[in-house]
Amino acid sequence: MALLQESIHVCSNISKSGQADPLLHAESQNVLLRLLAHPLLNIKAEAYRCCLEVVKDCLDIHNIAESVSSICHGVHFLLHPKVLYEIATFGLQEEKNEVNSIAKAILMHLLQGQLVMTILTWNKFLEALYPIIPILQGYADTKDKLGNCILTLSETSSDKGDGILPRTTRLRAALRLLFSKKHLVRSVALKHLLFHLLNEEEASLKRPCLHGSVFSSISNLFIIERAIELKLDDKTESIFKVETIEKLYDILTSDAVDIVLRKSAAEQLAIILQDTNMHSIVKKLGVVEKVLAYLSECVHVNGKVMESIVLPCLTLLRKLIYADPDVRLSLAQQSSLLLLLFRVSLIFQNDQAVLTEATVLLCLLLFDEVSRADTWTDSISNNGTVLPSFSLPVAVVRRYHLPVKITAHHIVSPNSVVVPLSSECLTMKPVSDMLRMSWNMSWYHGTENLLQLKNYEKQAETFLDTLKLSSEDILILKITRTTYGLQDCLNSIIQAVSHRDVKASLTRLSFYALNDRLALKCISGSCRTILKSIVWQKAINRFLQVLPASAEDEKLLVDVLRFLNKLCREQRASLEADHLKWILKSLLKNKSNSLLGLLARPESQMRDEIDEIQTAVRQQLDKELIHLFNTLLFCSMSVTDREGLELAGCFRTELALKLLQCLRLTDAPHFYGLPSLERTLRGMVHVTALPNWSTYSATTEPVTICKKYLTGLLEVISSFYVEWGGNAMSFMGKGVTKSTVLCLLHLSHEMMAQAKDTDWVSLWSLPYNNSEDQVPSHLGLTWLVPLWVDRDPEVRFTALGIGSALTSLEIGCIALAQSCQNISGGLWGTALNIFLDQSECSMVRREAAFILQNLLVIPIPTEDLKDCVWQGPCVHDEETGLFQTGKPALEALLHHCQFYEHLNQMVKHCYLGCYMFDLNSSKEDNHIIEKNGSTDFDDSLNLWKVLSSQSPSSHSQSTSETMILSASPAPGSVTELQVAVPTNSTSFIPETAVNRLMAQGQSDTTTTASPSQHDSPMSAAMSKQCAVVTPALLSAVCSLLHNLLIVTPKDTGIALQRHLLTALSSLVSANLVERCILELKAPLGNPCHTEHVKAQVLLLLQYLSSVSRLLKSCLLVDSQLVIQDELLKPLLRNAFTILSIRSKDGLDTELISVLHETWIDFFNLLTTLLWNSSQIAFPFVAAALASHCTTIIDTICDCIHLSTSHPALYTASLQFLSVLLNEEGRRQLQDKQNICQDPTISFLLDHAEECQASVTQLTELIIQVCEKKSSKDVLKEVAANALLSLLAVSKNAQKYALEVDLIGNCVEQMKQIHTQLNLDSLKPGKAQKKKEDSLNKRLRCAMQLLRNCLFQNEECKIAALKAHLVPVLHLLWPWFLIDDSSMEIALHLLCVYTAYYPAGCASLCWTSGGQSLVSVRSAAGSSLMHNILKLASQVSSDNSPVHHVIFDLLSNLALSHDCKGIIQKSNFLQNFLSLSLPKGSHKSPSNVYTLWLKLLLNISFGEDGQQMIMKINGFLDQIVEMCKCKHKSSQNIALLILHNICFSPTNKPKILANDKAIAVLATSLESDSSAVQRIGAASLWALLHNYQKAKVTLKNPSVRRKIDEAYSLVKTTPQPERNELNAYYLKCLENVVQLLDC
Repeated sequence: MALLQESIHVCSNISKSGQADPLLHAESQNVLLRLLAHPLLNIKAEAYRCCLEVVKDCLDIHNIAESVSSICHGVHFLLHPKVLYEIATFGLQEEKNEVNSIAKAILMHLLQGQLVMTILTWNKFLEALYPIIPILQGYADTKDKLGNCILTLSETSSDKGDGILPRTTRLRAALRLLFSKKHLVRSVALKHLLFHLLNEEEASLKRPCLHGSVFSSISNLFIIERAIELKLDDKTESIFKVETIEKLYDILTSDAVDIVLRKSAAEQLAIILQDTNMHSIVKKLGVVEKVLAYLSECVHVNGKVMESIVLPCLTLLRKLIYADPDVRLSLAQQSSLLLLLFRVSLIFQNDQAVLTEATVLLCLLLFDEVSRADTWTDSISNNGTVLPSFSLPVAVVRRYHLPVKITAHHIVSPNSVVVPLSSECLTMKPVSDMLRMSWNMSWYHGTENLLQLKNYEKQAETFLDTLKLSSEDILILKITRTTYGLQDCLNSIIQAVSHRDVKASLTRLSFYALNDRLALKCISGSCRTILKSIVWQKAINRFLQVLPASAEDEKLLVDVLRFLNKLCREQRASLEADHLKWILKSLLKNKSNSLLGLLARPESQMRDEIDEIQTAVRQQLDKELIHLFNTLLFCSMSVTDREGLELAGCFRTELALKLLQCLRLTDAPHFYGLPSLERTLRGMVHVTALPNWSTYSATTEPVTICKKYLTGLLEVISSFYVEWGGNAMSFMGKGVTKSTVLCLLHLSHEMMAQAKDTDWVSLWSLPYNNSEDQVPSHLGLTWLVPLWVDRDPEVRFTALGIGSALTSLEIGCIALAQSCQNISGGLWGTALNIFLDQSECSMVRREAAFILQNLLVIPIPTEDLKDCVWQGPCVHDEETGLFQTGKPALEALLHHCQFYEHLNQMVKHCYLGCYMFDLNSSKEDNHIIEKNGSTDFDDSLNLWKVLSSQSPSSHSQSTSETMILSASPAPGSVTELQVAVPTNSTSFIPETAVNRLMAQGQSDTTTTASPSQHDSPMSAAMSKQCAVVTPALLSAVCSLLHNLLIVTPKDTGIALQRHLLTALSSLVSANLVERCILELKAPLGNPCHTEHVKAQVLLLLQYLSSVSRLLKSCLLVDSQLVIQDELLKPLLRNAFTILSIRSKDGLDTELISVLHETWIDFFNLLTTLLWNSSQIAFPFVAAALASHCTTIIDTICDCIHLSTSHPALYTASLQFLSVLLNEEGRRQLQDKQNICQDPTISFLLDHAEECQASVTQLTELIIQVCEKKSSKDVLKEVAANALLSLLAVSKNAQKYALEVDLIGNCVEQMKQIHTQLNLDSLKPGKAQKKKEDSLNKRLRCAMQLLRNCLFQNEECKIAALKAHLVPVLHLLWPWFLIDDSSMEIALHLLCVYTAYYPAGCASLCWTSGGQSLVSVRSAAGSSLMHNILKLASQVSSDNSPVHHVIFDLLSNLALSHDCKGIIQKSNFLQNFLSLSLPKGSHKSPSNVYTLWLKLLLNISFGEDGQQMIMKINGFLDQIVEMCKCKHKSSQNIALLILHNICFSPTNKPKILANDKAIAVLATSLESDSSAVQRIGAASLWALLHNYQKAKVTLKNPSVRRKIDEAYSLVKTTPQPERNELNAYYLKCLENVVQLLDC
C-alpha cells in the first residue's frame, strides 16, 4: 500500500510540472488508470482514497492565503478525459461503497473548486470535463449533492447568457437531461431550455408558439415506449446505381416538382441509404444541407405545407449521421440544428413516427462525445468484436431512457488488468487436458497429421507423461473431427458384418446431422457440407438395390431410409444433381426388386402379417419410403438437364402407378388401414401436384392412368364420405379427406391437359346412391357439395377448386348445375352464397368466384327458352309466384343479394400487408358451443340439406404441407369471356381460416319476404367475425366483373361507375410494391421473412394485372367508366411506376415472370386507352410518363431483348410505343402553334439529357430486330410499326438511323425487291402471286421507313439523294401502277422527300438515270417527273387517296424551277380549264378543285410561275369566278393566287383590263373576313406599285369609294389587339390611298 500511495504522489508531482517529458506524463497516467481500475477491491479503494487525499490537500480552502498559487496544480494528474472517464463511468457505479463514495467526493471537490483553483487549472478541468458530461449527467438528481452540482452545469446563471459551460454545451446538456429516467430532472431541464428557446434567432417566425400548453408535456416528450434498432447494410457490393440516386436527388431538390413526388423521392432515398455504400454519393450531392433546409422551412410559420416530407427527411438524416462519425460530430456542435429538431418534436408530438425519428436524431447528436470506444483507450482490444459506428458505454445505457437499441461497450473498464492465474490452476484436469491436446496438435502440425499416425504410442515415447494422449483423447479427436468421423462411419457401414454394426454407424451419422441442426450457425465444416464432397453412395447403395428378406432386414432398412431422409431433407433445396440422379437410377434400375416394389406387396404377404411387431415395422417402413419419395419429388423439380428430366419423369409415373396399387380399401385390416391409406394418399398428392406426371409410362396411356386414379379416389370419397353422410359420421379422418380432395384437384388439371379430345368430365360423376330408398338416385357430381361445407377451409377451397376446374368446360357447367338442382338455390345460389359470405376465408371465396366466372362464359338467353340446354340461373318470385331464367334471373339474383354492395365492402376491408394476426379470441365461440350443447355442424352433409343447426363452427387451422397449384384465370379480351382454368405456374399461399360456411341456398330468390340470414342465432354468431379479404380474392373479383360486364353491361357499368372501379384501381399503390421489391433486392431479415415478402409481392402484382384487364374491358365497353380524373391520374402513376421496376436486379425467376405478366397487362391497358380515348387520355399519359421516361424506355428495351423467350411482352410493349408515338405525331400536326406546359414526348426523346442514351439504345434494338427477323415473322412487323412511329417524332432516332445507314439499306432492299419482282413475273401462277404479295409488303415497309426517316430532316434527305432513291423509285414505277397501296406510299415518300428540299425536287427531273448509278432505259424526255404528271392527268377527275397525295407532291414540286419547267412544257395545266365550276355562289367546290388551287398557288409564288399560269387561256376569268365562291378555304386560295399574279408587271395590264377582277379585289375590302380584306388591300397596292396606268382604273368612283370607306373604317375603329396582321392591313390601305392621291 505504501508503494501505491507513493505512486499516486509521483503521478501528482509529474503533472505539476509543465516541463516534464510527455512520455513520462503518458506512462504516469497509465499507471494511475490501472490502479483506479484494478480488479482487486482493496487496491482500487486505496487508489481512490489516495487521490481524494491529494485533491483535498491541493484544493484546501486555506491554500488561498498562500502566496504560491500553484499548489492546486497538484490535481492536474486527474484533469484528463481518460481519468475522469474512469472515475465517472466505473468509480461512481462501483457496487462497494468504499469506492463509489470516494469517487463522488473527488468529483464534488473538483466541481466546487473553481474558487480555490487558478484560471489555468479550472480551464484544464473544464476541458477534461466536456467529453464526459453525458456520463456525469446520468447521475443528475435534485435530491443529491453531486446530482445538484451536475444540474448546475446546464444552468444559465444570468440574463446575459453566462454559465459554467459555453452556451452550446449548456444547450446540449439541457436537452440531454430530457432523456433522464427521473421525472424531476426532466422538469429542471425544461427550465434550463427556456433561455435558449426565447433567445433563439428569429424565434417569432418559427413554430410552434411558445406558450404553456406547448410545454405541458415536454418533460415526457422524448420518452419513447418502443426503442428502435439501428442497423444498416454494409455489403461489399451494392445493387443500386448512381444514376438512380442522382435522379431521386433531382426530384427531391426540385422546387418545380410536387411535394408528393418529393416525399416519394425522399422515401426511396431513405431505403437506398440502408446500404452504406451509397452514403458517400448522397453526401457529395448535398443531401444533408437540403434536408436541413426542408426542416427549417417546415418550422417556419408558413411551413405547414412541408410537414408531409419531414418523416422521410428525418429518416434519411438519421441513417447518414449514424454511419458517419465525422458528419455527426460537425452537426452535433450546431445549436441551431439542435433547436430545430426540438421544435420539430414539439410540432409533431402527436405523430409517433416523426417524434421517434426526431428523438433518435437528437440522441445520436447529444451522446456523440461518448459514442466511440476507442477514445478512452490507446489500443483496441483484439478480441474480434467489431463495434458499430455508434456505441455507448453501459453506464449511459443504464442511466438514460434511450429511444434506440444499440450495442453497449465498456461493461468493465478498458484499463482493467488481468491478474495472472496461480500455479494451482495449471494442475487442474480441464486445463491440463487442454494444454496436452493443444501441444500435440501443434507438434504434428494439425489434427489431420495426428490422426494419420498408425502407431502414436511409439511416436510419443519421447514425450513427457503429462503430454501423451490417451486412447480416449485420440477417440475424441476422431469423433470431433467431422470429416474423419463421417468417413469412418461410412467405412464401418461398408465393412459391417452384422445389422448391429450398421445401425451403430447410422446412429453416429444421425448425431452428426443433429449437431448441425443444434449449431447456432452453419459453418464450413458441417456434416451437410462435408457429405457433398465425400462419396457416401457406396455405403448406402446395397440397401437400395437388395430388398429385405426378413423382419430384421426391414428394421435395418427403416434405419437406412431414416438417415437418407434426414440427409435429403437437410439438402432439400440444394441436393446435388448427381446425387439425385444416382438415387433415381437406383430406384428405377430393377423395378421389380427396387424399393418402389415395397409399396405394393403381394396380397399373400399382407395376409401373413399377423405379428403386431412386424406390422408396426412395415408401417414404419412404408412411412419412411413415402417420406423419401416425397422428398425426391420435390428435389426433382430443380433438375434441368435432359437425363435428369427423363429420370424424374419416369420416377413420377412409376411411383404414381405403385401408389395406385396401394389404394386398397376392402382388404386393409384395422379400420380399413386408415394410417396406411392416409400415407398413400399423401404420396399421391405429391405425385399428382407435378405437371405431366402421367406421361412417362411406356406401357400405359396417360388418360388410362388418370381414369384409374379417378376411379380409386372417387371410391374413397363414396365409401368413406358420401355413404356415411358427411364428415360427422365418417371415421375417415381429416387427413384422408384433405389428401383425397387434393389429389382430385391435381387430377383435374392433368386430365384437362391429357384428355383434351375426350369427354373426361362425365367420368367424375358417381352412378348411384346406396341409400335405403327403393329407387336408387343418380348422384352425378353431388358428392362435391358436402365437401364445399367441410370443417377444414382447405378442403372447402380444394373442393371448390375442383368445381372451378370442371366448370372451365361447358359440359362441366351443365353437369354440375344438374347435380345441384335439388339444393336450395341451385349452383348459382350456392356459389354466390359462398362468395359473399363475409365469415368465409378468402381462398374459399376466390374459388367460388371462379365458378361464377366460368358459369358466365356460356351464353345466357335473354328470355325463357325451354328448349335451351343452358338457361342460366332460375329464381322464384314469391310475390308473383313466377319463375325467371336467363339474364333477367341473373340480374334479379344479383340485385337481391346486394352483390355490388358486397364487392364494395370487400375492397374496403382488403388487407395488403405481409402478416396478419387473428385478434379475435376463440373463447367466445367455445362458450357459445358449450351453451348450445350441439355439435351438429360437424356433419357437413346435414348442414347442406337443412338449415336447422344453430351452433357456430370452431376454427380450423390449415394443416396441409402440400403445395396446391392455384387456379388463376387465363387472360382474355373483351370479346371473350374469361374462363378460370387452373394453371400450374402459381403456388397457392396458405391463409388462416377464420370461419367456415354457415348457410347455403338463401340468395337465389328475389323475394323480399324471406327471412334474412342475420335473423337466426347462427347468423348472429357468424356476424361477429369477418374474414380477411386478400388481394388474391379481389383478383378473382376483377375477373368475375369482367365477365359480368360482358353479360350485363348496363347494370355492371352503373355499379362500376359508383366508385367501385375507382376503389379497385387505387387499392394497391405501386409504391408499396416498389418498397417490397427493394426489400427483396436487399434482404435484411431471415429467409422466411423474405419468402413472405415475395409472396406478398406476387399477390399484389397479380391483383394489379387483374385490375388492368378489367379496366381494359371497361374501355372497350364504355370508355367513360375509366376516363375520370380521380381514377385516371392515380392509375397512370401506378402503371408507370410498375413499368419502371427493374426486373434484372436481384429478383428470382418466379417473381420476374409474374412482373412480366403484369407489364403485359399494363401495356395492353395503356394501348387500349390511347386507341379508344386518345384526345382525352393522351395529355394525362404524357404528363405521367414525363417523370418515368428514361425508365420506361429502358423497360421497353428489356422487353425487346425478350422477343424470343417472351414474345407477348415484346409485342405489348412495342404496340404501346407505337400508339403513344402515333398520338404524339398527331399532336404535333394539330398543335404546332400551341405551347404545351408539360414537356412533350418529342421533347423528352430529343432534348431531355437523361433520355438520350436510352432513346439511342431503343432505336438500335428495334432496327436490329427489323434487320434480323424474317419478313414472315410477325414480330418483325411489330418492330417495324414501332420504328415507323419512333422515326416520325424523334430527331435522335433519325440521327441514329442515319449513322447506321438505314436509308442506304432500305434503298438497297428496294433494288433487290425490284429485281426479284422482275424475275418472278416470268413465272406466272398462284404461288408466284403469293410471293409477289409478300415482296410488295416488304417494299411498302421499306418505303414507309424511308418516309419517316426523311421527315423534316435535311441530313437524311441528303443521304437519300446520295443513295439514289429517286432512280430506284423510277425503276419501280411500273409496279406501283398496278398496286394502288404501294403507289400511295411511294407518293407519300416523295412528298416528304421533296418538302423544303430543292435538290430533292430537282432529282425527279433526271432522265436516263441522271446522276444515279441505276440505268433507267426510257425515251428521251422521260423522267419520274413526267411519270408523275402523266399519272396526275389520268386521275385528275378522281377523288381517290392517290389523287390527293399526287397533288400534294406536285404542290411541293411546283416550288422548284426545274419542275415548273417540265410542268409548263407538258401542258399539264390545261387540265385545270376542264374542271367545272360549282353552280351557285353558295355551293362549295369539289375536292379536286381545291387541290388544283393549292397547286396553282404554289406555282404563283415565283414570277415565272405567275407568267406561266397567265398564259392559260381563260385562267383569269376562272380564278375570278372562284374568288366569288363563298367557300372560305377555296375563296382565300383563289384570292391569294390573284394576289400573287398582281405582282408581275407583265400581268398587271391583263388584270386591270378585267373589270371582274378589279371588282372582286374592291369587294374584298368589304368582306367580313379580315384575311380577305388584307389580301384585297395588298393586291391593290401591288397593282399600283410602279405602275401609273393602274391609277386610272382604280380611281373609278365605285372602286375609290370602297377603298376610302375601308381606310376610314380601319382608322376610326379601335383595334384592341394591334398585331402585325392588322398593322399590315392599315399600311396597305395607306399606301393605296397615298398612291391614288398623287
